[in-house]
Amino acid sequence: MGTVVLSGTAVLVVLGFGNHLYWLAAVAVLYLYARHGRGSSPRSPGPVAGAPQGPAPTPAPTSYKAYRARRDQQAKWERRYARERGGR
Repeated sequence: MGTVVLSGTAVLVVLGFGNHLYWLAAVAVLYLYARHGRGSSPRSPGPVAGAPQGPAPTPAPTSYKAYRARRDQQAKWERRYARERGGR
């Protein structure tokens, strides 16, 4: 995909010598590719002022054993939270 984008950009740059709007199109293509096309993940919006900050997300477990330990810990926290909140 990157090769197609770069080739298309090169063509737009060459055509831009006759019409400068093609240069703007080439810049737009590169910008959109850099912003959305390189396998970028969707970004979450920044923190909102006054919003409570939760714990930082943990990285994905690397083994099934680590996954089970994380899952069990999460279940323990959820049970504790449910007790503290009165089962709501």
